[in-house]
Amino acid sequence: MNKSQGNEFDYIIVGGGSAGCVLANRLTENGKFTVCLLEAGSDNNSMLVKTPGAFSAFMFLKKFNWSFDAKPRKDIRNGDPLFVPRGRGLGGSSATNAMLYIRGQKQDYDHWAELGNDGWSFDDILPYFKKSETNSRGESELHGGDGPLQVTDRPAFYEISKRYIEASQQAGFKVTDDFNGSDQEGVGYYQCTIKDGKRCSAAHAYLLPVLSRPNLTVLTHAQVSKVLLKDKQAYGVDVYVKGAKRTLTATKEVILSGGSIASPQLLMLSGIGDKSELTQHGIDCVHELKGVGKNLREHVDACVLVKSKKTDGFTLSVTGLLKMVPDAMKYLTGKKGKLANSILEAGGFIKSNDNENRPDIQLHMLPLLYDDNGRDLKLLSQHGFSCHVCVLRPESTGTVSLKSARYQDAPEIDFNLFSDKEGKDKTVLINGMRQLRKILTAPALAQHYENEVHPGNAFETDEQIFAKAKERIGTVFHPVGTCKMGNDEMAVVDNQLKVHGIDKLRVIDASIMPTLTSGNTNAPTMAIAEKIADMMLTH
Repeated sequence: MNKSQGNEFDYIIVGGGSAGCVLANRLTENGKFTVCLLEAGSDNNSMLVKTPGAFSAFMFLKKFNWSFDAKPRKDIRNGDPLFVPRGRGLGGSSATNAMLYIRGQKQDYDHWAELGNDGWSFDDILPYFKKSETNSRGESELHGGDGPLQVTDRPAFYEISKRYIEASQQAGFKVTDDFNGSDQEGVGYYQCTIKDGKRCSAAHAYLLPVLSRPNLTVLTHAQVSKVLLKDKQAYGVDVYVKGAKRTLTATKEVILSGGSIASPQLLMLSGIGDKSELTQHGIDCVHELKGVGKNLREHVDACVLVKSKKTDGFTLSVTGLLKMVPDAMKYLTGKKGKLANSILEAGGFIKSNDNENRPDIQLHMLPLLYDDNGRDLKLLSQHGFSCHVCVLRPESTGTVSLKSARYQDAPEIDFNLFSDKEGKDKTVLINGMRQLRKILTAPALAQHYENEVHPGNAFETDEQIFAKAKERIGTVFHPVGTCKMGNDEMAVVDNQLKVHGIDKLRVIDASIMPTLTSGNTNAPTMAIAEKIADMMLTH
């Protein structure tokens, strides 16, 4: 895509997603270092990527989405594999997500520090959230005013979003105007990474404005097959650029920013991981790190689907699509209307029961019947609305492992949902669905609420609710933890995100999170990259 200065660089960054774009910008800023950013997907220069309201299309288009499937489980979705969308192309998943800007809770980061990760408390990382952000409300104690990432308030186009907030108040939940304020708890409208009616992905924020820098090379359609190692030190990568093999060398560091699925896979393909697993695939173990690919955590997500008395939501019926024609014209002519917005307007962070000291559930309210990542088109053609219950801090952990030694093959993804010994994830989910039912049956939604399609009004006991929930269970596309930061025997990187036991190799992406943050993971991933880039440039 961009200039190439031979095959030697100071830094090689593998993965042009939320972290990789930040790093490519910051490490080339002072002009002292040459950087090569490698992205397996395309440049994502597409009207679809730029249009906020088009994000559901990415669930069907492999050009923009790796479209993995997780290992099937008999009791999850009736044995069908969970779909695992991951962004493909510059911007990574920030080019295909619902654009919600959520940092999580202060306690999430303080917990990382308590686990022995010095420098990772909330007070340590807040300056980097602020550095990355321009908030449309202006700079404040908690928000940035001149960062690359544009965070804006959005208009609410759907009546159901307003009614949901009223209903939440009637059900006893408070309203907040800032999920990233001093207290996350409450229901309200989401701020989004949208500017002037266009998606602000990591690529649009950080990478595209600096492509002309002479010390930055960006190669797309470039899939790395292995990290090159000698004497426990990384010195480069083998990469296939549009199918042609090249060997690139790094004088300073190789940085993996492929995300929680690709980064552990690449480490394993390079001979770093659990020796017994690597030898099964004929891979020589260069350095044993048993934690590579372990500790996979994901936000499990259950939906409550409600048939609506009204027809003011979104449907894929002929009538519904015809109703969107004026909005399509508004967008094409002035970047306004529903297509200039995320369809996910409102939501909330609430406690699954009164004994919790902070929210452990996230709600996503949608003006349509949404299941299976929006791929259930028959469901989408009916009038209704849905609200999704996300378990914010799951205890269950899964794995990413190799299916083969071929870099082209997708890895095995096993979320191992609801496997925690104490059954806490199950309890939080059931209690969260009960809390949501209080909201959905409150007076403010009576004009819309006809009946509960799923789980169904007849299902009331804990076991009934749980069994039905698992029939349509999903995730919120926030995998983390597979190269976790820490000092224990299952840790993969230290608190500077250097791979334990290997020089000149770091992992900088969401895979380093030891535990999940309480919310969407795009903003934290960018802040992690900002923090480490700053550390690399000042030490």
